[in-house]
Amino acid sequence: MSRASLDKDPDEIAEMFDGVAKRYDRMNTLMSLGMDRYWRRETRKALGLAPGDKCLDLGAGSGVSTEELARSGAWVAGVDLSLGMLAVGKDRDVPLIAGDVTALPFPDETFDAVTISMAIRNVQDLAGGLAEMYRVLKPGGRLAILEFSTPTWRPFRTVYMEYVMRGFPVLAKALSSNPDAYVYLAESVRAWPDQAAFARWVQDAGFAKVAWRNFAGGAVALHRGFKPAP
Repeated sequence: MSRASLDKDPDEIAEMFDGVAKRYDRMNTLMSLGMDRYWRRETRKALGLAPGDKCLDLGAGSGVSTEELARSGAWVAGVDLSLGMLAVGKDRDVPLIAGDVTALPFPDETFDAVTISMAIRNVQDLAGGLAEMYRVLKPGGRLAILEFSTPTWRPFRTVYMEYVMRGFPVLAKALSSNPDAYVYLAESVRAWPDQAAFARWVQDAGFAKVAWRNFAGGAVALHRGFKPAP
């Protein structure tokens, strides 16, 4: 599947999110009808985090997801490209670091778990991003990727895609200072592969036991995998 029409370099992605940073978390909650909170909790549970674990939260934005993961008692650090998003979360009680998913500032085999929520579709070098996640995971480490996906029931899929492409930008125009960013985000949702296709990408990056769980009829999916132990 081609994503060429959505190509943006890292600086463009960061600038786009800088422009929506102040209202981004509120917009997520409104447009997901509050389900974003539930999805974050389920991601934390899927990783099986425990005190003493080290977890990396990529595309962390203002750190909302990072704080949720830290409820487990694990040490969790968030990474994001957007300085504007990181500034919004500067008072959170978790470390937030500026960084690129495709060039992570950590040694090999540092983390017990790596996760990215609603952000991997903005990584243009997807193979490079998955390779970095694999690199910084310890052998046996867990991966969890929460992302928009493809509804499994065709009638709902049709209605959902119409909402994403038409209702999403209209709502953003009413509530956001940068509605053009949400047009891009809607297009990126529509262009994203379905659950099985994305699972193959994760497997191609070297992860084992790749599986997924659907939420909201498949409109969102949580993919999971492991870095094989020697």
